[in-house]
Amino acid sequence: MSKPLFGPGGNSDSFHLTKLATTKAPSWVKDFGLDAYEYEAGRGVPKNLEGFKALGENAREAGIKLSIHAPYFISLSSVEEEKRKNSSRYILESAIALREMGGKTIVIHAGSCAKISREQASIYAKDALRFAIDVLHEADLYGFDLGIETMGKVNQFGTLDEVIDMCSVDKTVVPVIDFGHMNAREMGGVFVSVDDYKRAFDKVATGVSPEAAQNLHCHFSKIEYTNGGEKRHLTFTDNQYGPDFEPLMKAICELGVTPTIICESDGTQAEDALAMKNYFNSLLEA
Repeated sequence: MSKPLFGPGGNSDSFHLTKLATTKAPSWVKDFGLDAYEYEAGRGVPKNLEGFKALGENAREAGIKLSIHAPYFISLSSVEEEKRKNSSRYILESAIALREMGGKTIVIHAGSCAKISREQASIYAKDALRFAIDVLHEADLYGFDLGIETMGKVNQFGTLDEVIDMCSVDKTVVPVIDFGHMNAREMGGVFVSVDDYKRAFDKVATGVSPEAAQNLHCHFSKIEYTNGGEKRHLTFTDNQYGPDFEPLMKAICELGVTPTIICESDGTQAEDALAMKNYFNSLLEA
């Protein structure tokens, strides 16, 4: 029986205390009791192919599923054509790294729509994504899942509807649901019940495909928000902002879906990912 996979986004504080190199992160994650690891390249993809190869070898030996978070400065929806075209280079660099690691999914922030309408942002973003896909084809790197992430700030492009619409560009474009982002964007109360979470999976199944919902790549963390949406990531010790993970685990269990859930808690991402996994397993045993 297939199960959801759980892992950290980047290296937790507890990993840093070991003084291990990031190339050893997957085996550490495995020993910690987890199943997945997302390499964080938000500030740029290092020019270190040998390091990515070593990380990938470590992951294969440990049986850890890998993904990569592409640079934050990607802006598919920018009003500046040069920035939209440059975004393809950052996606290409992420794909090269992922090829060396042996992963499947590239997580991408689509950009901002603060200066234009959301409709115009969608036009720009889809055109820029098509251009990036052409670049990947030319580099013989087409085929990775290009995961467009739901975003946490009001002026960012990336509601769930917008992300689902982006998936119409190509079969390789898939949704990445960040439940914390979606909750913060609406200033709380989005994900309270089991049915709230189920509706997100149902929306993906209807808007993209049942397979996309079954194998959804997800991010989860509790996030502080303001009127503008996301402010900062928190840990599971927070009792104010949410969302809570327990209803999500129940929804996954009841739906029978097998997502990969990457925890992005602030410094405790491994511990909080394990809390989700342990709770999910307890539901199976109940």
